[in-house]
Amino acid sequence: MAGRAVLVTGMSGLIGRALRSRLEGRYSLRALNRGPVEGVPCHRADIGDLEAIAPAFEGVDTVVHLAADATSPSPPWDSVLHNNITGTYNVYEAARRAKVKRVVFASSGATVSGIEKEKPYSDLAAGRYEGLTTWPMLTQLSPVRPGTLYGVSKVWGEVLGRQFSDVHGLSVLCVRIGRVTAEDRPMLPREFTAWCSQRDIVNLLERCIEAPESLRYDIFFGNSRNKWSYRDLEHTRAVLGWEPMDAAEDHRT
Repeated sequence: MAGRAVLVTGMSGLIGRALRSRLEGRYSLRALNRGPVEGVPCHRADIGDLEAIAPAFEGVDTVVHLAADATSPSPPWDSVLHNNITGTYNVYEAARRAKVKRVVFASSGATVSGIEKEKPYSDLAAGRYEGLTTWPMLTQLSPVRPGTLYGVSKVWGEVLGRQFSDVHGLSVLCVRIGRVTAEDRPMLPREFTAWCSQRDIVNLLERCIEAPESLRYDIFFGNSRNKWSYRDLEHTRAVLGWEPMDAAEDHRT
């Protein structure tokens, strides 16, 4: 297993660091990063430059694509275009050229979070739970509804992955990651619906790495087993055998 090469883009980020801790010693880890990553082979390049990043993909089996501008809920358009749209295309294209088998794409719950403008989802997001007992869950087949350009860029990454899978045979698994925090606990009312613990997300990403080669394309919601979530996890459980271990309510005081 340690000989299998896995390239992680954006390894210096919060999820990238957590994933490294989980995978180190189990795979031959490599990083594609703008800044240095000590202790693993790191190719330093701007993800918006296809030719500059291409060498990082040689000899790689699986890419976990985490790099993006997620510095705020709504990053500036120029950064979204460069990092999330052009950068994601470059990752898929570099993977195709290098004959990588699979890209695990870090999508986001932001692809559907625009629904929080409507009840009952607005109440769930605001922490207004009185009278709420059931509500329609969103699945991977529900219409997308991004509330920001960041969410739009993640829809783009999912759809582009579908095209690369269909046309080029690349396996692409998209994970709609919930709200992962440095504190590893929900910090705001909305996070009691959208939160995902660090160990839950890294376990899910590893399940995607290990999924059968026959799984060519899919989309999975990735959040902890939060009581007030509206994002369905049954598909993720059924296809990947993944079960979240944490829940936002474990941290309610």
